[in-house]
Amino acid sequence: MKTVKISLNSIDKVKSFVNDISKFDFDFDLVSGRYVIDAKSIMGIFSLDLSKPIELNIHSEGEALEAVMKVLQPYLV
Repeated sequence: MKTVKISLNSIDKVKSFVNDISKFDFDFDLVSGRYVIDAKSIMGIFSLDLSKPIELNIHSEGEALEAVMKVLQPYLV
């Protein structure tokens, strides 16, 4: 598992983020304070405070993780 900080400070960013990570078969969790939600859930993401960076837990490793990191580049803080 790898943890990175991302910023989803607009509706368009949230939609494109969910579309990008939904292409992968493994799990992603967003952690904000004491809340942990499925990162593939648009409704869940909008329940978080998006004004500050959020931690993203990526449940993958190896080549798959490298592919995810390339896709996540526009969102990383």
